[in-house]
Parts: sequence; structure tokens; C-alpha cells
Amino acid sequence: MSALSVEALGAAADAVEAHLPTLVEDKVASRLFAQDATLWGPDAESESAIRLAWTSLHRTSRPLVGEVSALREQLRERGVHRIALCGMGGSSLAPEVICATAGVELVVVDSSDPDMVRSCVEDDLAGTAVVVSSKSGSTVETDSQRRIFIKAFQDAGIDPTERIVIVTDPGSAMDKQSRADGYRVINADPDVGGRYSALTAFGLVPSGLAGVDIGALLDEAEVVADLLAEDDAANPGLRLGAALGGTSPLRDKLLLTDRGTPIVGFADWAEQLIAESTGKEGTGLLPVVVGSDGASEQVATAPDASVIALTADDDEAGPTEAVPSQVNVAGTLGAQLLLWEVATAVAGRLLGINPFDQPDVESAKNAARDLMANPSETAEPALGTDDAVEIRTTGTALSLSGSADSLEASVDTLLATLDPERGYLAVMVYLDRLAHADLAAVRGALEARTGRPVTFGWGPRFLHSTGQFHKGGPAVGAYLQVTGTPVEDVEVPGQEFTLGTFIAAQAAGDAQVLADAGRPVLRLHLTDQEAGLTQLREVLGRQ
Repeated sequence: MSALSVEALGAAADAVEAHLPTLVEDKVASRLFAQDATLWGPDAESESAIRLAWTSLHRTSRPLVGEVSALREQLRERGVHRIALCGMGGSSLAPEVICATAGVELVVVDSSDPDMVRSCVEDDLAGTAVVVSSKSGSTVETDSQRRIFIKAFQDAGIDPTERIVIVTDPGSAMDKQSRADGYRVINADPDVGGRYSALTAFGLVPSGLAGVDIGALLDEAEVVADLLAEDDAANPGLRLGAALGGTSPLRDKLLLTDRGTPIVGFADWAEQLIAESTGKEGTGLLPVVVGSDGASEQVATAPDASVIALTADDDEAGPTEAVPSQVNVAGTLGAQLLLWEVATAVAGRLLGINPFDQPDVESAKNAARDLMANPSETAEPALGTDDAVEIRTTGTALSLSGSADSLEASVDTLLATLDPERGYLAVMVYLDRLAHADLAAVRGALEARTGRPVTFGWGPRFLHSTGQFHKGGPAVGAYLQVTGTPVEDVEVPGQEFTLGTFIAAQAAGDAQVLADAGRPVLRLHLTDQEAGLTQLREVLGRQ
């Protein structure tokens, strides 16, 4: 496979032609790798100044290779053959794609769903070691998972300090307390934001402990680093960034399609990087993960869409017939991790936004905290019930007059709010994503039904990804939220809440922030998960 290849076609090629000369003339690439914080304007400068160390990680992360290898041998001597990762957003998505591509098992515990967390903890605990990853050291989901694993180890007569590895920024509360409690702590580079942290300790420690050759991954990034730093028209990072963020009018729906890439799950990582980096100030880029089936013809040819084909090599994709805008991208995993980070930073410059903050992710977290303090406000009364599904709305942007007792009618009412020219539907499911993975198949059916892009996100995972775009991007979305009564709730040791109350607050808080921003939100709560999921599959899968 070529180290990197970027081919733009149609409107994407026009964007490259329009913006590439200026990007080269302004020395954007060399300034980026020199960590020039002025590239995104004065308002972004203070944040950018502490977020650009990812450009040199192919060199600065090298000491981790030996350290992680030695730690892996220690754990194997203790009988460990299974690695679980507690983390959210960039702390979990990069290791997930790295391990999946290498064919190595990694159990990613990136949920507050009680049923999912319980099953991950109970499965082969005796052979498990856990990486707990949190940049801030205060991520509530991750801290809750950590507490649950600690108690499980203690109950099983296993010393948790011999089985849990902490990855966090130096000086965080988790760093200080974990060291005091005798845990192994590995610090990440504090000058790298979470979603750009694939090649920091957050991406490399769990991957290396699981058995990935992380030195080879860094080698792949190093091979292309000089190319991506060149102020040259052949620079694939500049070309991809221009194709993503420089179309006019802006094609802000990026249809990420698997066209034979050997990299497993890459679109999920890219989704988080792009959406959280660019979706703000009423603009941004919305990645739509459409998989190997591709998008429907109506969506792929829409004037606000570009097809991004993730290919096995530069000569295998070719143009998609009748698609007016397409980018074919190929390359090794380490090279593409660095490529897409560069391209996202370049796209942010073209969009005129700061690609390193995430203000609306914080707003949803704050709303969830408020609801945790007042749990009686977590769920407004149901407007109606259809067998195992309670039907609710939040705010005034969606009226269910006459349709609140019917799941099918309420979904139809939400879909009727979609802007036929620029709109998108976001399906947001706060359930066990491992047990109910097949539910994601409704995405394609809803896309065919509406003729508009449809994203599918597992909560709270998507809150660290497309959740930023939902609230900070253009107000053209419709939002379908699914929650459920857990089969069995899980206590969080040392806290006054359970995982069930926490995930309910996260869902309600996100819905409230969306509603406050004038977005239409339909909330469906499954009182019986098995029966409710059967209803959902039938109604949402209808074309």
C-alpha cells in the first residue's frame, strides 16, 4: 500500500484548485509543524498554543514503545491475556481502530449503560487488566468505570493496583490520587487535545498492551511527516483539507465510505476528529459513516455532500458514477492518523473556526450535572405510549399533536421537519452498543426513506463526537433519541448515583441543550428493551 494518496474529483477537486495556492503561499504546512498558534486567528491563539504537539508525536512518543512492552510482559506474568479500556472520545476511538486493524482484541468500555459496563467487567475478570484513560482526570464516565472495576477486582481477591494502569495528563487529580494509591501511571503529552491524541499514550498504551506493534505505527507516521510539513502543492494534507473544508458552496456532509480499506473502523475515529473539531459557530463538517454499502444515490449526489472513499490503494477506487464530489484516500494507518489531523486543522482554517475547542460538548456535560443534582427533572412525562415505547419531546421545536400515542406517527412527524436541501437526521441510542450492534442497520433504511444523510451514534459515545456538531453546527438537524430501562442497574462505588441515573441524565441533558438551541428532538424510551427494540427495528427499518 502507498504511504499516502489523496485524489479529489469534481467539486472537491475544484476546492483544491481554488485554495491550494494560497495554503502553499501562506506556508500553512510548515507553520503547522512549527506549531505556529496564529494559523487560526487571534481568538483561537491561546487554545492553539497548547494543542499542537501532535505534529511531532512520531518522534516524541518513541520512549513509550519500550515502556509499554515491558509492562505488557509484567501483566502476562500475572496471567493477563485480556485488556479492557475505560475511556471516552479520543481516549477510546483511536485504540479501537488501531487494535481492530491489527486483529488484536481490545474491550472498549466507553459507555455509561449499566448492562454494557456490567458485562464488560464480569467477563473473564481474572485474566483482565484495565487501562483507565482520561486527559482531564475528571471524566465522569471514565471515573465511574474505574470505580466499578476496582471493586470487582477487590471482590475477586485481586489487587487492583496490579491490574489497572492509569493514563492521564501530568498533574491531573487522577494523576495525583492514583500515584498516591499505588497505581501505575503513564502521563500523556499535555499539549495535545484528546481527539488528536492517537499517537500519544492515550492511543499507544492500551494498543501496545493488547499486542499491537506500536513502534511500527509510529514508523508509518514518521515516513510521511516531512511530506505533510512541506509547503508544496503535492502535500496530501493540504489537498485533503482543502477538499473537505473548501468547497463552495460548502458541502458539509462528508459521506465516509469503505471502498476496500484494510483499516478497520477508521471512519468512526475520523468522525469524532472532524465533527468535534469543526462543528461550531453555525458551520462545520458533518461526517456520515455509511460503511461499505455506501450512501443512497440521492444522498451521494446531493449538492451539500461529498463522498469520502477510504480505499485500499490509490488505483482501486476510481470515481463513483454520477457523484459530483468525491475524495479517494488511501494509506497506512499511522500515516492516515497524521494525515487526517493535518487535514482537519487545515479545514478549520478555511472554515474560520478554532479546530481545538469543543464548547458545546461542555454545555451538554454541564446540563447532565445539573440533572444529576435534580434527578426528578431527568425525564419529562411521556406524551403517549405505544406498547413498550414511551414517547416524549423536549422543547417546543417539535409538536406531536395527534401523534403522541403512535411510534410510527411520531417518527413520521420528526422526519417531516427535515430540510429537504440541507437537513440531516441524527439517531442517538443510549443502550448497550455491544449487545444491540445490529440496530445500527436502521441508518441506511432511514436514509433511503428520507433522501437525506443519517448519522447513527451510540450514547454517550457520540457526545464526544458528532454531539458538538449537533449543537454548534448549522441548525438543520432533526434528532431521534432512544433510551431504555436497564435490565439491571449498577451502583457506582463511592458515589450517590447509579449508572442508570447517570446515563439518563446524560440523555436528558443533551436533549435539553439541543432543544434550547431550537433543534427538534423526539425522545423514545423503551420500558422493556427486548419488546421495544423489536418495535423500533420494524418502524425505523421501514422504507
